[in-house]
Amino acid sequence: MTELEVVFLLDVDNTLLDGDRVVVDFHTCLKQQLGSACARRYWVIFDRLRKALGYVDYLGALQHYRLELEQGDANEQQLLMAAAFLIDYPFADRIYARALEAITHLDQYGPTVILSDGDIVLQPRKIQRSGLWQAVQGRALIYVHKEKMLPAVQRHYPARHYVMVDDKLGVLAAMKSVWRERLTTVFVRQGHYALDAKIIAAQPAADITIECIGDLVTIDRSHLAPPAIHR
Repeated sequence: MTELEVVFLLDVDNTLLDGDRVVVDFHTCLKQQLGSACARRYWVIFDRLRKALGYVDYLGALQHYRLELEQGDANEQQLLMAAAFLIDYPFADRIYARALEAITHLDQYGPTVILSDGDIVLQPRKIQRSGLWQAVQGRALIYVHKEKMLPAVQRHYPARHYVMVDDKLGVLAAMKSVWRERLTTVFVRQGHYALDAKIIAAQPAADITIECIGDLVTIDRSHLAPPAIHR
């Protein structure tokens, strides 16, 4: 595969899409379908599974919750409805303002690639139903820990320089420690992780900080990547 000058890597949740709002809606759904006490039990299972797996798995937590139910439990049908809520969720309604415009803008300079953490079922479904899959022409990579999969990223999309856009400073710092000057990190201050003062204080600053994903539309290539080097 021909090496590209620059590849733009874009996170999904709270970067291109309002993941916090999706979670709030799911909280409401669980309370309505299961009741407050059972909803709280789900989130205990969810947190336990997240610690074990290293990523969030909403459907997996529902499955674990289901295994704890006694046969014939009254909540069984409601549990199925909660799963359907996630599968059929209108993710396109949660795309941030100008996010698709930002993708189009970056595509002028190099291919945009979604690079996301997540499970193998809901995360690709989210990317497809939101319209992000189409926006990046199917260029999407989903891993358990994306910052540990940089060799795979290079294999799929070899480039002289990469730009990573993410709402998590820890992920950006981990990638920077490996790719160093080969990577420009862009921190987008959206979502609860990006606005947590303790998290921000504990990590080194990104190369570029923006307040919202739409700000990328005003940034040209010279600020994101070194000038092209012609062989």
